[in-house]
Amino acid sequence: MDSIARHQDNIFNDGFSIVDDIFTGDEVKSIITAIEQADPSNSTFRKTDDLFAIRQFLKEVPQVLPLIFNSNLKALINNLFGDGYFTVKSIYFDKPELSNWFVAWHQDLTIVVNNKADIPGYGPWTVKQNQFGVQPPLNILQDNFTIRIHLDDADGNNGALKVIPGSHLKGICRPETINWEVETETICTVKAGDIMVMRPLLLHASNRTTNNKKRRVVHIEFSRTELPDGIDWAERELI
Repeated sequence: MDSIARHQDNIFNDGFSIVDDIFTGDEVKSIITAIEQADPSNSTFRKTDDLFAIRQFLKEVPQVLPLIFNSNLKALINNLFGDGYFTVKSIYFDKPELSNWFVAWHQDLTIVVNNKADIPGYGPWTVKQNQFGVQPPLNILQDNFTIRIHLDDADGNNGALKVIPGSHLKGICRPETINWEVETETICTVKAGDIMVMRPLLLHASNRTTNNKKRRVVHIEFSRTELPDGIDWAERELI
């Protein structure tokens, strides 16, 4: 595993870092097998020609928990961020070989909670898959982090994430305000078994697949914030 200090610097300054060799090839295969054996009949499973996704992933496929939270990942989280973090959202994405699906520039501005309540600083609200989504106060988004576990090699040809380094330091940014005369996008090439750690306020996007290769990713968001009375994290899971 690379230097923890280097990854901490990358996350602080750029908003992301790529960490090699968190999972072995056999561990990746075990995660894929567990996903393939899951019952896809639930409404949290979404399958089209362009995308297969599982929302509430850790709840829907609990057998992946010991596979994902191996000793490498748990040590990395503790070394990078310290104690007290728990999972608050998880999604599995499978971008098929012939996918035309792309994602426009955005930040991850909402959290999922178990209830809707009139709380100062929280809003606007949405509902998706019987879960309430809400934009929380900025300090929560600044403290949260996301880990993207890659089950396939990803590059610019099969929809690897592209980011604007440092954009997480600017608070909430609307994509239409991006000044491409001063900003430069970076394509995050990540190998199977490696992970990408990122801040939710990092502006990111992805292109369509052009090389007929799959891109399967497990996306897990983490927080250490206790929410105010009236709401709680909908997918809270201790690690």
